[in-house]
Amino acid sequence: SSQAALLLMKQLNELKKNPVEGFSAGLEDEDIFKWSVMIMGPPDTLYENGIFYANMNFPKDYPVNPPTMQFVTDIWHPNVYADGRVCISILHPPGDDPLNPQERSEEKWSPVQTVESILISVISMLSSPNDDSPANVDAAKELRENPESFKKTVKRCVRRSQEM
Repeated sequence: SSQAALLLMKQLNELKKNPVEGFSAGLEDEDIFKWSVMIMGPPDTLYENGIFYANMNFPKDYPVNPPTMQFVTDIWHPNVYADGRVCISILHPPGDDPLNPQERSEEKWSPVQTVESILISVISMLSSPNDDSPANVDAAKELRENPESFKKTVKRCVRRSQEM
């Protein structure tokens, strides 16, 4: 776990030195295994101008296993559970998942991923919601069956996120 802490420290310093457009990250309570991130809604998407906060918790055996990520800001998206947990392949532990056979191993977590690559994947997820294997079935259903209503719900989330 001291190796994990060193790696996380290195990634944090790298992000501070070379900030990436679209998000910022820092420690929560000075704990290297708990990060607080802020993601800007990507331009030209429904989430544009939104300011979404999330927590990332890293396991002690990072980077063998992926962190978990959970939005604190209310967000309406097919790939985010109602409680805010992010559901994207890159955050799924390596190996085959019998419950999700269409997900290929190479899409899943691997130790070469970094905090930066995870957050870029999350920004990409916001840009193109995937309703194939949704975490939030209601959001996916609304996106498919009533895109106008989906758009309105997302815009409400964006407005609320700006008030926080």
